[in-house]
Amino acid sequence: MKIAVCIKQVPTREWQPRIRDDKRWIRDEDVSYEMNEPDAYALEEALRLREKHGGEVVVCSAGPARVQQVLREALARGADRALHVDDESLAAADAFVSASALAAAMVDEKFDLVLTGLQSDDQGHAQTGVVLAERLGIPHSTIIMEVQVQPPGVRVKRELEGGWFQWVSMPLPALLTIQSGINQLRYATLKGIMAAKKKEIRRVPLPAGLQPVQEIVSLALPSRTKQTQIIGGSLQEAARELVRRLREEARAL
Repeated sequence: MKIAVCIKQVPTREWQPRIRDDKRWIRDEDVSYEMNEPDAYALEEALRLREKHGGEVVVCSAGPARVQQVLREALARGADRALHVDDESLAAADAFVSASALAAAMVDEKFDLVLTGLQSDDQGHAQTGVVLAERLGIPHSTIIMEVQVQPPGVRVKRELEGGWFQWVSMPLPALLTIQSGINQLRYATLKGIMAAKKKEIRRVPLPAGLQPVQEIVSLALPSRTKQTQIIGGSLQEAARELVRRLREEARAL
């Protein structure tokens, strides 16, 4: 089975965002980066499927040169090779541009299964995977908690609202967006780190004429406010007023 895993490089969770002067993107000069956590679970699931059914795991990413950091990490964890759509403009690309760039690099590979994380830790749009499936012309399913290969297709367990789950059977090739917690992550060993240095990372140019479909007009950090209100009156009156505010204003009841 030939499996592709799409991974993204995102700022570390400990980094405190700072916005550029034009307020259109973050100041990334002093940012430290890491592998997007949901994508790490997708990679782990791909490695487990390869161990069980054989085949090849190829990690794919779209972004500037620094993205090779997480590609090397994925290779050290056990992926066989990597594809990198290398372009500086992809650092702040929307889901359509990222998915289109990845699709152009992946289409000739004829993957049996494509795995992505459910969403990214930075923008969190949860759109790249499903747009990629459309660009590749293959079926997809989202929020996957279990994958069972049953040739000529797969049977997957989807997480729904309210603690419910749904089993879906799909033909191959297909794309799945993986939910965090589907498995237990492995980490790179010294042997894996040394082996990763010899594995291929193939650079692919950004397709010509690819234009974004959304524009970031302005970014702002959430404002931190603290407001205290004292409710007067008798105990009964204060209780009634508190319930009213919780129901009508806070929408907590």
